[in-house]
Amino acid sequence: LDLMERGCNDMNALINNILDFSKLEAGKFTLEKREFDFRKMIDYVKSNHSYKITEKGLEFFVTISPEVPTNVIGDELRIVQVLNNLISNATKFTSVGKIAVEVVKTAQILNRAELFFLVTDTGIGISKENQDKLFKSFSQVDASISRKYGGTGLGLNISKQLVELMGGTIGVS
Repeated sequence: LDLMERGCNDMNALINNILDFSKLEAGKFTLEKREFDFRKMIDYVKSNHSYKITEKGLEFFVTISPEVPTNVIGDELRIVQVLNNLISNATKFTSVGKIAVEVVKTAQILNRAELFFLVTDTGIGISKENQDKLFKSFSQVDASISRKYGGTGLGLNISKQLVELMGGTIGVS
């Protein structure tokens, strides 16, 4: 039953990714802007990943700079989606060491704050020449990675489009 349940969860995630990708590509995706408690959102994201990360024997650190406002206005669900994707990828490709998430406020003008999210890991890494493939749809670095670790090649493309819709940028180093 556990294997079947996991298969259903994977299938639901794939369907949701395809639906989001289709809406984004068609320009029919809208963000919801509402006030939410930023730290509670981060705690929720952390709790979603803590078990799997520690089960792999990895350390997991989450740090929020004190300058980050408690309440923010934005699309909480989509920020969670992007963070879940980045942390899931970090977990998938890290077998030893740690995963860390850091959030800092980099700028504020009147009531608008710019936040910088940094997800780091001690995973397998990616060569400079393959980094441009990361955020393309249905693209993975190579087929052996896909066979070994799974994935559709949609998650980072969706994350990139969501971050850009929110007025931000996303990258890798």
